[in-house]
Amino acid sequence: MTTATHSAQAQYDLFLQRGLKLDMSRGKPAPEQLDLSNDLLDALPGFTAADGTDARNYGLGVGLPEARALFGGLLGVPAAQVVVDSSASLSLMHDVIVYALLNGVPGGQPWVGQQAVFLCPVPGYDRHFSICEARGIKMINVPLNDDGPDMDIVERLVANDASIKGMWCVPKYSNPSGTVYSDEVVRRLAAMPTAAPDFRLMWDDAYRFHHLTDENVRIAEIIAECASAGHPDRAIVFASTSKVSWAGSGIAALASSPANIAWWTKHAGIRSIGPDKINQLRHVRLLKDAATVEALMTRHAALLKPKFDAVLAQFSAHLGAVAGVSWTVPKGGYFIDLVTPPGAAKRTIALAKEAGITLTPAGAAYPYGVDPEDSHIRIAPSFPSLPEITQAAEGIALALKLAVAG
Repeated sequence: MTTATHSAQAQYDLFLQRGLKLDMSRGKPAPEQLDLSNDLLDALPGFTAADGTDARNYGLGVGLPEARALFGGLLGVPAAQVVVDSSASLSLMHDVIVYALLNGVPGGQPWVGQQAVFLCPVPGYDRHFSICEARGIKMINVPLNDDGPDMDIVERLVANDASIKGMWCVPKYSNPSGTVYSDEVVRRLAAMPTAAPDFRLMWDDAYRFHHLTDENVRIAEIIAECASAGHPDRAIVFASTSKVSWAGSGIAALASSPANIAWWTKHAGIRSIGPDKINQLRHVRLLKDAATVEALMTRHAALLKPKFDAVLAQFSAHLGAVAGVSWTVPKGGYFIDLVTPPGAAKRTIALAKEAGITLTPAGAAYPYGVDPEDSHIRIAPSFPSLPEITQAAEGIALALKLAVAG
């Protein structure tokens, strides 16, 4: 055993004695964040919406007018181009994929039987990949650069292969790297020629409001860019209040072109007589408008940023001199991407587990759960307390040092 290995083992063994038990496998809001929206319980002095609708009854499959207006203001689109439905945007993404497979989208035939293919910027969001895998959609990795997906690769692939029907995108504070798409990348995605006339961008704007700094990062709006480029139906944007209000009881929205909204309304009307309008009404009364949401998210950031800072400080202290190790410093979102030397991620996660720290499985940020270099670990600092996340970050760093040394 080398001196470096012996030292790393000794530090790790000492850490084991703390008996830590933490689950950091998902990016869950902490209870203190959820408490910021407890006024939802008192936000319903009545049940009548602005247009006179009794929110307790059936109807309005596209959502309450004021809920559509709220998301329209948040997403920068007319309310008529917004649907508010479900409590989680992931449900809407899944349904869009299923409707496209069974019925086709405007401008195309049903994807079933065509061996549909999706491009997947990596590292990326595991639940996107799970939808494709579960529904038989083949996935192709595309490298995610500092300014977004590698557009030279994307443009070449979509221009020459009509089986490529779509692409997953988390354009702002991407999961897990925190990447922000540049305006140039957004415009290239909107304008690029595609062999498939029914190509769709699945634009998951999950972290649009989730800043960690005083800088409110803004990017080009994909729906407007697609319309300007002559592809008005290309983008379907998804968002929710899952990490704004209550993660399990929020409201979700999709926004797109009038043709896509009509398509959604037709098919969603078969599976539902109307969404939970009571929940929409109380969210509208609590959140009110974009300015109110921004103020609420500033309070979220005040709780989250110290946790991110604690992780970064521990990584700098313990891993700054370890060759081949790096990590992202996001300006928003919920994750840090810890990059190990090739072949060390699985071993690091296993050692962290032995130390009482449960992390997202290695490979989760890649389609089919396969990270070709076994080098990415998703760090989710949000749920543990500040003292807990400080200890956890130290434990992860010590596990990585041991994995690399031995």
